[in-house]
Amino acid sequence: MTLDMLVAAELAEPVDPRVTAMAAALAGRYSAASRSVLFYGSCLREANLDGLMLDFYLIVSDYREAFGKGWLAFANRLIPPNVFPFEHDGLIAKYAVLSEADFTRLASPATRNVSVWARFAQPSRLVWTADESARAHAVSAVTRAAPALLAAARPMLPDTVTLDELWGQAFDLTYAAELRAERKGRATSVVSADPGRYRRFTAPALAAAGLSATIKGDHIAFEEALSLADRRAGAAQWKRRRLEGKALTIARLAKASTTYAGGIDYLAWKINRHAGAAIEIHPWQRRWPILGAISLLPRLILKGSVR
Repeated sequence: MTLDMLVAAELAEPVDPRVTAMAAALAGRYSAASRSVLFYGSCLREANLDGLMLDFYLIVSDYREAFGKGWLAFANRLIPPNVFPFEHDGLIAKYAVLSEADFTRLASPATRNVSVWARFAQPSRLVWTADESARAHAVSAVTRAAPALLAAARPMLPDTVTLDELWGQAFDLTYAAELRAERKGRATSVVSADPGRYRRFTAPALAAAGLSATIKGDHIAFEEALSLADRRAGAAQWKRRRLEGKALTIARLAKASTTYAGGIDYLAWKINRHAGAAIEIHPWQRRWPILGAISLLPRLILKGSVR
């Protein structure tokens, strides 16, 4: 089965009916601008969604059509995506907004920014579309994600790896390229949650990335060994991704203080859930969320709660 067929089949898998209803309500907020809604993240693997924060991407035709001519459209274009909270039928969520053009670009090797292609190299579901054209666009964009991940990771991988090492080390690289509140070993747990899925995706994703390999069981041998110069260039690229990614995370955090109500409380909830920390937010931090969030970083980094 080709990669686009695998992606289309995975995106079409059923979800909790409340997720579908929530996605439709979310799309309805933006009327004609809404093109598709994707459900992704750790909640995809949970049977009981009550009390959890669901994750969606809302794909729109154009930021001005979605937000009008004001600050939100400019902010989404300048530092995509905008992120907002959402509640529906007893469930809570956050959703990120991207245009179709930005989704295509950010899910591909056209950007050093890992945030979109790293997330959509993992399982996701297409839970609402405006029409067949929107569905086809979403499938096409998501199909770019896994090859982008593997092509970027290749210079950092040995010439012979196991399936778990291939995907786990690739995801580890992306986690290190953002400020992430994740326990050590998170990447391994993502792969081990559905090893059959990654086994199915490996050969077509490598082929789409232009990486020739011999696969025997769970062992992968790349047919073209990389030179020391290639590996040094790859390491330099990942160093740049880490520097740019962490700076971009801080910029998005600053922007979210103007778009995301209660954003600093969500930040604390996420860190506490994923990193096992015990972060409490003080009133002054809610009043000045940018300073409040930045004030958390030194302690969290020293404790290893974010990396």
